[in-house]
Amino acid sequence: MSANSIQRLYELGQSAWLDFISHELLTSGAFRQLIQRDGLRGVTSNPTIFQKAIAGSTDYDALIDTAPASETDPAIFERIMVRDLQLACDELLPVYEHTAGADGFASIEVSPMLAHETEGSVEQAQRLWTAVGRPNLMVKIPATREGLPAIEQCLVEGININVTLLFGVPRYLEVAKAYLRALETRVAQKRPVDRIASVASFFVSRVDTKVDKIFDLLAPAAATERGKTLRGKIAIANAKIAYAEFERMASSERWQQLAAQGARPQRLLWGSTSSKDPAYPDTYYVEALAGPRTVDTMPMDTFRAYLDHGAPEIRITRDRELAFEQIAELANLGIDFDSVVQTLEDEGVMSFVESYDQAIRSIAGKRRKLRSA
Repeated sequence: MSANSIQRLYELGQSAWLDFISHELLTSGAFRQLIQRDGLRGVTSNPTIFQKAIAGSTDYDALIDTAPASETDPAIFERIMVRDLQLACDELLPVYEHTAGADGFASIEVSPMLAHETEGSVEQAQRLWTAVGRPNLMVKIPATREGLPAIEQCLVEGININVTLLFGVPRYLEVAKAYLRALETRVAQKRPVDRIASVASFFVSRVDTKVDKIFDLLAPAAATERGKTLRGKIAIANAKIAYAEFERMASSERWQQLAAQGARPQRLLWGSTSSKDPAYPDTYYVEALAGPRTVDTMPMDTFRAYLDHGAPEIRITRDRELAFEQIAELANLGIDFDSVVQTLEDEGVMSFVESYDQAIRSIAGKRRKLRSA
């Protein structure tokens, strides 16, 4: 039987993870089929995903209904996440074991309310790591300024970390250095590093959504025409530059010393890879960012689309010089890309905070409804 598009991606070195989770998916056998039949190798979650699952189904009503009256709504939300992530980790455990801990991860996210609180992020990451109690869990911490030391500390403690809400290469370099320092600290402490796993998650399509809108506002007409040639190009160019930095670090003597101790590279993960603009093909970003030692997290629709008509081929290393030129052209057009990515980070945090609030309100509303019933 010939390999499908997702399986061929893995043969090229890229793991496909699902950017979606629900209790029904995990308990119906559908998730297991995605793993065993289609080649799925991981899953991620976030407050938005859980909010939609809680509000849009009755899957969590029993857990909510049986919660003690003294248990807070945020505590119930955390318990919902922990239960589903335990199920996801258990389903992915064969992948984790088959790859000797290199793949087969499920990600849970700390509260977005803690995005700018280092100590609070560390404390909740420790609690979630212990509560789920699975070796193939990753805890997601956003790559905010305050998140960086939390990420490093958790890695030193042996907690697998999915660094989320990355938009710019400068911040990625800070994240990568934090990963190196954490591993070096463990080596100095004579603690193992061969089972520490981490990914650095770039949000892709959101970059084009933001920058394309700026292009539409450019003036005069000449600048507008130049902007049109860059529409839908900046997110991919940004990712290609990040991958160039990943390759540079992977070949450095500093990394080779860690690799000799059994350390694994912190893979780049491409998130938000669905096409937000209908003008772009539905597999636009997945096709462009296929490359070795990377992960692509796809929403269900994108995953199915790629299964149907994906064309796996290593493209992340193509046109690298052009990628640098495209990013440099932004400055020529008067666009401050550093400011753009900071805005995207701020908006990303706010979006997750809103989803978290909505999830808590959904739980509170269901508690009232179920009690009255």
